[in-house]
Amino acid sequence: MKIANVVLNDFTNDSRVLKTSKTLGQSGFDVTVFAMHNIELPIFEKLSYFNVERIQLTTRYWMKFKIIQVLKYLEFLIRAAFKVRGYDFVHCNDLSALPIGVIVKLMSKKTKVIYDAHEYQTEMNGIHGIEKFIIKIMEKFLIKFTDDVITVSDSISNAYVSLYGIEKPSLILNCPNYNQVSKQNIFREQLGISKEQTIFLYQGALNTGRGIELLIEAFNSLEGSSNVLVIMGYGRLESLVKNAVAKSNNIFFFPAVTPNVLLDHTSSADFGISFIEDSCLSYRYCLPNKMFEYLMAGLPVVVSNLVEMRSFVNENHVGVVADNNTVSGFIHAINDIIKNDYLSMEANVKKARSIYSWENQESVLLNVYNKYK
Repeated sequence: MKIANVVLNDFTNDSRVLKTSKTLGQSGFDVTVFAMHNIELPIFEKLSYFNVERIQLTTRYWMKFKIIQVLKYLEFLIRAAFKVRGYDFVHCNDLSALPIGVIVKLMSKKTKVIYDAHEYQTEMNGIHGIEKFIIKIMEKFLIKFTDDVITVSDSISNAYVSLYGIEKPSLILNCPNYNQVSKQNIFREQLGISKEQTIFLYQGALNTGRGIELLIEAFNSLEGSSNVLVIMGYGRLESLVKNAVAKSNNIFFFPAVTPNVLLDHTSSADFGISFIEDSCLSYRYCLPNKMFEYLMAGLPVVVSNLVEMRSFVNENHVGVVADNNTVSGFIHAINDIIKNDYLSMEANVKKARSIYSWENQESVLLNVYNKYK
């Protein structure tokens, strides 16, 4: 049976699409990822257990005016819909890809549409006004044509049930593959951090809404330099981070690394930080993949006081939740976790990482597909 796994990016760093494609391919499905083409990337690729086809757009390199972006989107929808005709399944990653599955289903009733919402699609950070109104109407209409819905947290799953009266979506967490990572010392060796200093790590996108500004302010407010912050990643706030590093003796920047060496770098820290801000419902209900990466690398975590993150950390005893999502709340959380029994937290982390791995999410994904065989 043929699966078209559709995503509106160039498929260079999308770990969830990579994992779902590989799992389905290993299980005997004929999987092709359809993505956007960039000039420096091949149109066709053959990877382990699945293929990739990047769709070329006439409008791809036109100016980035709003109306042009809409035209690019419409061109991709039309081209992708024609390419995936005849597939048994269209796996739509996020709401932007869902119209493609619905168009194909309307052309061929045999096609099954799987909607994989990577976050709370209508409540994402930065979505407001007429744009929010349009995507709410869009999702409400299109979700009626889906055969199965997948989400990434229980709160988002429950929200979809309440909003649309659908059967509760399957929950597939953004966990990494199981890996018994050995403790490394990369940050101390390359950044000159002493073994007496405790390393708190933020890794991921350097964008607004991730608490980066709060973290910088918090570490600038700490007395002494016994606790240091390493910020590893890339994004719009990179220059802000580098400016903070230049003025501080306990904040360090490390460039983003490739996925194959990521966890080795992660394990070089003592604690992982996921301090996402409560700026939208999608963030409030999130269970970010970075938190699971910290656990896989053996790190206890410090997290913001958000519904799903708070519940997960407290239930699994793998770190500390901030009392409130402020600079003072985070400073208190730092002081709190340092006082905790590290060996006890570390043991809980090792137990959690054997449970919250991609290998334990695969069965849920395969259950979604196997019922249609």
